[in-house]
Amino acid sequence: METPAAPPVPRPAGPRTELPITTAAPVKRQRRYAAAALSTVLAVAAALGAAAAVSAVGDRTKVLAIANDVPAGQPLTDADVVVAEVSADGALAPMPATDRASVVGKRPAVDLRKGSLLVAGQLQPGTGLGDDKQQVGVQVKRGQAPSGSLVPGDKVLAVTVPAQGEQPTGKDGAEAPPTSVKAVVVAVSRPDASGAVVVNLAVASSDGPLLATRASSGRIALVRDVRSGS
Repeated sequence: METPAAPPVPRPAGPRTELPITTAAPVKRQRRYAAAALSTVLAVAAALGAAAAVSAVGDRTKVLAIANDVPAGQPLTDADVVVAEVSADGALAPMPATDRASVVGKRPAVDLRKGSLLVAGQLQPGTGLGDDKQQVGVQVKRGQAPSGSLVPGDKVLAVTVPAQGEQPTGKDGAEAPPTSVKAVVVAVSRPDASGAVVVNLAVASSDGPLLATRASSGRIALVRDVRSGS
């Protein structure tokens, strides 16, 4: 016996409600638009960055820098100088790279440190160490000068020490203050077997003969003055 078919469900009365039709296609289009917009933004940013980099490179200039430590008074060699690129800045006045050949052989008036920029004011005609003054060679024994620390450019006092057996006393019997001469170290020799060194000193014209006389009798001791920046 066959089962009778179910009767059809009657449609609800009243106006029909249209359901929205949704598909995946609009979402994909939105994603494509967003990706395209992001790519455009990144491209513009990259272009701006490249333009800034090119502009920065264009503002750099080639200057001279120091490749090795060079003490005051020592002639500059080609190996002591290198070319560096720095950003153009009106507050800096390094020597241009085109002056490299002209600085070789010149003597700095101050100690030059590796990695620093070279400026014209650091170089002077001649030795830069008292060319306009008299120079006196003074032999000092071990213990009469700072051991191993004197370098060209150092300011020193050449102090006259008492002769052997001499007792420097003042009028009232107190120890008289030593006399001294202001000088600048031009060069220092290597110590000999006894540890003595010869120090060339630049002094005022009025002090040269006196210092030479005292030095000849071995009565000079050197006191290094405070260095600039110490």
